[in-house]
Amino acid sequence: MKKFIEGRMTVLKLLEERIKKDGQLLGEEVLKVDSFLNQQIDPELMKEMGKEFYRLFKDNNITKILTVESSGIAPALMAGYEFGVPVVFARKHKSLTLKDHLYSATVYSFTKQTSNEIAISQKFLSEDDNVLLIDDFLANGQAVKGMLEILEQANASLGGVGIVIEKAFQKGRKMLDDQGIHVESLARIAAFENGEVKFVEED
Repeated sequence: MKKFIEGRMTVLKLLEERIKKDGQLLGEEVLKVDSFLNQQIDPELMKEMGKEFYRLFKDNNITKILTVESSGIAPALMAGYEFGVPVVFARKHKSLTLKDHLYSATVYSFTKQTSNEIAISQKFLSEDDNVLLIDDFLANGQAVKGMLEILEQANASLGGVGIVIEKAFQKGRKMLDDQGIHVESLARIAAFENGEVKFVEED
């Protein structure tokens, strides 16, 4: 397989091209990307995403990366490799091995119309940590909101939020911007029009 970064081609353009080629629109708000991110994972693309997240947040003194299972794990893991720090993921499903001494929050999924309690063991986050949050999508911001609640419970610091695909036409980004949070998205979608994905034109 060819290396993804050739010449001046950026991760942004690569991701946009992959979304156009393999993404499937379901209705007016749902983008399905299970061929390279959500179910089948493209390791080379994940590797380049990890490098880009490192470039964007390398000056933020990140000590740990936090995501939510399951689709955020692959890009978070690649970012963790670049930073050389542990990756922690909040679990959505109850487990016999994860039941005591937890940080937890409730996350509502507009796509699935359900609420899930996400949780991590308290031993994996502390007030000494400066955490980069990574997720596959930013739409209404509920997953990031839940991770922020977990950071608050742990008295950990926020080092930024990295998003693979942002739906800029939904309210999640504004919610984070209003809090003064440093957010970087690798691809920003302006709209779904006539069955096509329209991207935000970056300066």
